[in-house]
Order: sequence, then C-alpha cells, then structure tokens
Amino acid sequence: MKKDKTHIHWYPGHIAKAEKKLKEQLSLVDAVIEVLDARLPLSSCYENITRLLGQKPRLVLLNKADLTQKQELLKFIKYLEEKSGYPVIPTDAKNSKDLKDIVNKAIELSEPRIQAIMAKGLLRRPARVMVVGMPNVGKSSIINKLTRSSKTKTGAKAGVTRQQQWVRINPKLELLDTPGIIPMKQEDQDKAKKLAFVNSISENAYSNEIVAQELLNMLDTKQAEIFRQYYKLPEDKELNIDNIALERNWLLTGGSTDRERTAVYILRDFRDGKIGKFILDKLED
Repeated sequence: MKKDKTHIHWYPGHIAKAEKKLKEQLSLVDAVIEVLDARLPLSSCYENITRLLGQKPRLVLLNKADLTQKQELLKFIKYLEEKSGYPVIPTDAKNSKDLKDIVNKAIELSEPRIQAIMAKGLLRRPARVMVVGMPNVGKSSIINKLTRSSKTKTGAKAGVTRQQQWVRINPKLELLDTPGIIPMKQEDQDKAKKLAFVNSISENAYSNEIVAQELLNMLDTKQAEIFRQYYKLPEDKELNIDNIALERNWLLTGGSTDRERTAVYILRDFRDGKIGKFILDKLED
C-alpha cells in the first residue's frame, strides 16, 4: 500500500514509555507546569493531559509569546483560564520580566501539598514541580531561563530531551524536566499540520513541500497578506510555493522551481518569526 504523502504519520516508540514514566514521577511532585506554544494555544495542548495529570495543580505557560500578536493572545489567555480553571502566563525565552511571576505561582500552587506533608510531622522542603508539554514547545528553554543557565538539554529539533532530570531553581523550588509527549497517533490532521508548522513533530513524519503549502493554505486573509508582503508577491499571483520560488529566483537547472528549497525557507522564516507574528488557532475552532 502506497503511503499517502499528504497525511502526517508518526509512530513515536518512546512516547508510551515516556507516558508511563511521567505517571510514575507524578507522585513526586506538588504541581505541574504545562508549556504550550503560544502560536498554537489549542493545538499544542496534549489531548490526554488531564488523564495523565489527574487533579494536580497546574500552571499553563504560553511560550514563544513574542512570536504572536499580543491582543490576540490575550483572548486565548482569557479563554484558557475560563475553560480550564488554571492560571495562564504568556512567556518567551528572551524576556525575563515574568520570571518572578512564574516562580511565585509555581510555589503557590505547591503549597497545599507541602502543608499536608508538614502536618504529618515532616520538615518543609522545596516545592517540586514537573514541566510537561509537546516536543519543541520550549520546556527546556523555559527551565534554562528560570535557572539563568543551560543545565538542561535544549535544541531546535523535536524530542531533544529524552531523560527526566531535576533542576533546582532556587532554595524554594525544584523543577522536573520531562521528554516531550505527543499522542501515539494523530487522527486530527489539521492539528497535526499545525504541529508540523511549528516543528513540534519529527521532520521524518512529513514532507516539507506539502507542509509549507498547507501553511500557506491555512492562512486567513490578513495573515496571507503579511506573507505576500514578506515575499514581495504581487496580488495577481496565487500564494503558493512555485510563485514564491519564481519571485525569489529559486530555480533548478532547466528553469523549474526549486520547491524543496522554497518550502524549507518558508517554514524556517515562519518558525523564526521573520515573516510576522501569528496565532494559527482560531477560538471558533
């Protein structure tokens, strides 16, 4: 059976193991920090997160907020807080102004369990908080920001962190970094495509050409205009890989368009925030 190149497939063998380990470690922590990608505040949420975490107190961080439009992001923050009941804080790896808020909220959420432990006659200990989220949403970057160091493994590719590791933030707070968790399979292809747009799934799971074109197709009118302006594409030209390649003169020998090179640049420019600030999820979805 021929593989459908338009369908995003993945078979993450380590995910089941990571889920099992995460649930084992959950008893060791007082609260959880869930990191989402602010460009996908809905799609980057792990569907089974409540099943995995149960009733643990949770703080939601919308990371990479610097790559989004602030007013649009505020709407999602309000929506997520009302829907989940958990506090939501926008953040990014470059800005340290929110450090105190994140640390204080994590400690605050941990306090009930610490008080329960002390009521049993044990001494006060640092708050212990687990950091969870999909691959490449920036969990390790957030921890490095909190520690003002590089104690955890970070990288631009999905799945860099494979082993759980404790990191002390200060005498009152310790964090547990975890490998990124994604569903064993993805039935919602729109969500899968969005995760590919922001590089939250392995590049082996998709074709750059198809995903880049799907990104262009998924843009609303305002977003598409920003892309057109960035690539200097005339209004009478359709927004697609071939026309962008022609405009940039990215051609192969013989004059045909270099679709792979163009697709890689489109995805890279989008992920790096060079084209503009975007939120690809819609509240009406």
